[in-house]
Amino acid sequence: MRWRTVRTRVLGVTALATAVAIGVAIASMLGGAPAVLVLEPAATTLTADGFSTVSIIARPAGRRRLPSDGATIAIVEGARRARIESAEATRDGARAEVRAGLLPGPVVLEARAPGFAPVQARLELIPDLADRDGDGLPDVLRLDDEADRQAFRGWFTYLAEAQFFRPDGRRPVEIDDCAALVRFAYREALREHTADWAAEQQLDGLEAILPIGKYHYPFTPLGAGLFRVRPGPFRPDDAGGGTFAQFADASVLKRLNTHLVGRDVRVARPGDLLFYHQLEQDMPNHVIIFLGPSHFEDATGPWVLYHTGPLHGAPGEIRRVLLDDLERHPKPRWRPLPGNLNFAGVYRWNILREAGA
Repeated sequence: MRWRTVRTRVLGVTALATAVAIGVAIASMLGGAPAVLVLEPAATTLTADGFSTVSIIARPAGRRRLPSDGATIAIVEGARRARIESAEATRDGARAEVRAGLLPGPVVLEARAPGFAPVQARLELIPDLADRDGDGLPDVLRLDDEADRQAFRGWFTYLAEAQFFRPDGRRPVEIDDCAALVRFAYREALREHTADWAAEQQLDGLEAILPIGKYHYPFTPLGAGLFRVRPGPFRPDDAGGGTFAQFADASVLKRLNTHLVGRDVRVARPGDLLFYHQLEQDMPNHVIIFLGPSHFEDATGPWVLYHTGPLHGAPGEIRRVLLDDLERHPKPRWRPLPGNLNFAGVYRWNILREAGA
């Protein structure tokens, strides 16, 4: 009869569907279909301060075990906002330690393992733009770690001194006075020093200087802005609107981007700046870089380095002299001595300011 035929077909389809479902379940149990991973961050938000970290664990759901080569955890979105600082296998999965960068926004992590469907988790990095010292620089831009401070000093002095040994035709055209030399070395010291960067700088070789770990220019809350050009403590709206710029003259570098550490040059460390105010000149504010030992010679130091600025209608030049010779300069107004009223003192970059300084 017709109803028996229909009923037989329905029962047949139902039986087939049941068999397929059972088969899928068995196949999944036997590894025929991807099993499920679980990705568990210890927190879903992280302060974008270059310091905070969070642990994230990848493990199989249920009783499924990972294969011998385990699981991997990677950042698939927002790689400039955070980095995986360490990763290790655990008894039943994998663990990664994620360190925040300085840029706020989302970070997406993904865990993968053979035979498992990939799984993602999202972190949200929250901005932190406090200025506890009130010097106009957000605290997140300070190099808190001594290794980072040493790395900056090394790169800053190396890049500045390298210009002294380069012929004029290979020197960046932007370096035309004392402040320009300082700006160039500061900016390039904070960049990520890749092979492409070295080729762009036309550097013949690189000294073995450790990288700065906390951040790289321009991937900071200030973007391309490097130097504060307006007075006052930092406010959140200072991140835009012209409060920070790529250009700053010697006076602005001194007043808004560095701090006095003393008038005795013996307190200077490599990368510190010696400022002068010479009323007798058309450009009264002048800055000299304290190099310390040379990066290129074994000759006795310490050395200082500066660009003269335009001289008698000519472009001027970069000069490197021994500190002892500068202290005996034939013109007393150039001697970095406490009794010289033209010598403003030894200044240190605000990004190098240590707690309590």
